[in-house]
Amino acid sequence: MLRFIAILLMGLTGWRPKGEVPAGKRFVVIAAPHTSNWDLFYTMIFAYYYRLNLRFMGKHTLFKFPLGILIRALGGIPILRDRSENAVTAAARLFKEYDELVLAVPAEGTRARADYWKSGFYHIARLAEVPIVLGFLDYGRKRGGFGAAIRPTDDVVSDMNQIREFYADISGHYPEKFGPIRLREEEQPAVSNG
Repeated sequence: MLRFIAILLMGLTGWRPKGEVPAGKRFVVIAAPHTSNWDLFYTMIFAYYYRLNLRFMGKHTLFKFPLGILIRALGGIPILRDRSENAVTAAARLFKEYDELVLAVPAEGTRARADYWKSGFYHIARLAEVPIVLGFLDYGRKRGGFGAAIRPTDDVVSDMNQIREFYADISGHYPEKFGPIRLREEEQPAVSNG
């Protein structure tokens, strides 16, 4: 039923799917570009179209009644962190708890333009030993779906070059808010002589 509704909504809005869901039941999906509140709406349409049980993390305080009912229904997973565990470790731990987990992570971390992507998606996938799938919403062409699956390596620059190449011609709802595709980890630390 949800897939039928997704197809109907795509027909009404002019959007079309592109790409196939990668094989496997456990991976991190980059949700990019993330420049508008409409991104969640279209992301859910494509998740239903592809019959994908898309999940995302949220601070446990967001899951209180009554809003928590809706957030869980949309795929939210509450994260309760203690002082010894950061968000990346908590997210990677989820892959041990679930036999099937497709975790969407908005790499930009905000709808506003940012100079760097948040590296959480990359480190979650490395720690959990799962691939990174390139998910996208291209407002310029009204297409949404999936690109390649990338296994993160020890070469963050090479991995990010593949990601940059994929997203190079994809346009967000507000293209001016889609900042550079780079992680802070890619930059060499400055050498100090003092």
